[in-house]
Amino acid sequence: MAAKEPLSYPFDAEEIIKKKKNIKRQLLSEPGRNFIEKKIAILGGATTNDIKAVLELFLLNDGIRPSFYESEYNQYYEDGMFPNPELESFAPDIIYICTCIRNIPFFPMLSDTKETVEEKLNEVTDKFLGLWKHLAETYRCPIIQNNFEYPYFRLLGNKDASDIHGRVNFVTMLNCRFYDYARNHDKFFICDVNYLSASYGLEKWSDPYYWHMYKYAVAVPAIPYLSFNVANIIKSIYGRNKKAFNLDLDNTLWGGIIGDDGADNIEIGQETAVSQTYSEFQEYIRLHKQLGILLTINSKNEKANAISGLERPDSVLRKDDFVDIEANWEPKSANLEKTARKLSLLPESFVFVDDNPAERAIVSAQLPGVAAPAIDGVENYIRILDRSGFFEATTLSQDDLKRTEMYRENIERTKLEASFENYEDYLRSLEMKGEIREFIPMYMSRIAQLTNKSNQFNLTTKRYSQSDIEALAEDPDYITLYGKLEDRFGDNGVVSILIGEIRGENRDELHMALWLMSCRVLKREMEFAMMDALVEKAGKAGIKKIFGYYYPTAKNMMVKDFYHLQGFTKLSEDEAGNTVWEFMIPDNYIKKQDVIAVNPQNGGEGNEPA
Repeated sequence: MAAKEPLSYPFDAEEIIKKKKNIKRQLLSEPGRNFIEKKIAILGGATTNDIKAVLELFLLNDGIRPSFYESEYNQYYEDGMFPNPELESFAPDIIYICTCIRNIPFFPMLSDTKETVEEKLNEVTDKFLGLWKHLAETYRCPIIQNNFEYPYFRLLGNKDASDIHGRVNFVTMLNCRFYDYARNHDKFFICDVNYLSASYGLEKWSDPYYWHMYKYAVAVPAIPYLSFNVANIIKSIYGRNKKAFNLDLDNTLWGGIIGDDGADNIEIGQETAVSQTYSEFQEYIRLHKQLGILLTINSKNEKANAISGLERPDSVLRKDDFVDIEANWEPKSANLEKTARKLSLLPESFVFVDDNPAERAIVSAQLPGVAAPAIDGVENYIRILDRSGFFEATTLSQDDLKRTEMYRENIERTKLEASFENYEDYLRSLEMKGEIREFIPMYMSRIAQLTNKSNQFNLTTKRYSQSDIEALAEDPDYITLYGKLEDRFGDNGVVSILIGEIRGENRDELHMALWLMSCRVLKREMEFAMMDALVEKAGKAGIKKIFGYYYPTAKNMMVKDFYHLQGFTKLSEDEAGNTVWEFMIPDNYIKKQDVIAVNPQNGGEGNEPA
């Protein structure tokens, strides 16, 4: 059995716990895997060893190799709040506070006044607020905090939820205060144990046996569900989410075979229980557009049939909801690759949704990295996709909200390109305007997102959290630039990032830590606009030489010769293909592009300095 299979939802939790060492060995031995290294501190209010071990498996499966700091039993507050040389030396990238209802020190008594209950709420809340504030100031990294599961008994019965003395009510109020903090702090994330325990079954989740026997806050068989949920948050922070659905039609988006049954006879709408279930699934899929998830179709069908199903008045999804429709008799793996090329995405960015296990197996074999969840029965489709965590939302930028439109605009640009014989004439026809400036707070979230999502046009593939980006923007030893690009079809948003470290005795060297660009603006000369801006910015800072670094991966071969194209001289290359390049800034540097108006003032044309 492949190592990835037992870690895909729906998984066998007990099998994961039983075979965790073997699964880890297989994950680490998989050829061609490129892991990013991250340091994770687990501050626990209970025993966390197995939570850590299973969390490691899910992170490895997502391409993240973690190292851990783990607090002693129930030392989460002391380790996080007071001077801790070991944790400070560890310098975590992520802090996970794994607490539970047993870490609430007291609950209301029936004799308590309203004011006393409020004081107790404040005391518990203030303890956590102080901890979070101290951790944020000391370690400047994202924090993941469990909320609280409900108590496993209700002294007041149903009234426990509404009466101020009820434990259920107390937990609800505490959770709401946690949520309010999360809404107001970008680098603070809630691990929703309250929902997980309800979904799993509270009695099984909070089985007292595991607490009294082992001091586990969660039953051992439930640990993989908790670890999986935490891993989803971490992978989202580091840009490991999927970006698009690739959807079958027959018996996936509707019931029946449209080529045999005809559009009038497929199961969709409100006429039967089955048709209602398919409609509900279509609505679930459509909701993902709000997250910026792209919808595409991959069907063995005549295109006219595919479109006719979407044109039914009771179809929730319409043709315009999809950025690409591939309906033909080609292999679905080939269709998915074609769609990926059109959208300048890697195939692994897709979730392939098909009711046919044979098609899923073929796509998985031909395109490793594509998620092909084992959906079984339309009544289970939503549960399986939703619990799989493909699109965990930790940030939601304006670019995310308008992503479907951006990709549709890119397809229109491609069509326009085909109508020009001269490529430069095509570029000028786009009427492009670029904004290239130092990192600013407005775009920190998007910049961090790009550093973690861009794999192809990324010379070093270094990953940064938002807190890392914010620190670099304030550091005088770094030069940072972001690039936005818009044209007559629309705004592509932030599409390119540069980070360079100033070094040398005379501070006259700039070493490029990161140079990346979104593939959706390839061949638009944005990379040359960024080079022009970098040289000007570096020159003003007294930089004489720029050093570039290329570290090859399985995905970034397209930029192997990037520095050569920019006029750099190769200094060295090792056996692994890692290269070092040098660019001497001349006194009479000639700009490399003139088709993008950079930082035009007051809407006018121009090529102003960054």
